[in-house]
Amino acid sequence: MALPEFLHPCPEGSVLNVKVQPRASKNAIGKPVAAELKIHVTAPPVDSAANEALIELLAEAFDCARNRVEIIRGHQSRHKIVKLHGLAPEAILRGIS
Repeated sequence: MALPEFLHPCPEGSVLNVKVQPRASKNAIGKPVAAELKIHVTAPPVDSAANEALIELLAEAFDCARNRVEIIRGHQSRHKIVKLHGLAPEAILRGIS
């Protein structure tokens, strides 16, 4: 099975390329756009509120602890790289659909 462009396996779990839309009307995982998964969060991009909302949303969607979701690049950008520790790509695809 071929993985989508936004999802990459790594030895510790999986890596997601995401584009975050802050100040959205609701928290939701959207559709892939190019090589990124679009994620909507209601929090504003102030004082890391959008980053915290992103971590919480992904932890809930993939049924894992918040400390297993780590933003590894893009803390102050809409374009982020997120590592999901201990989660296989197949589990992530199930959580997205």
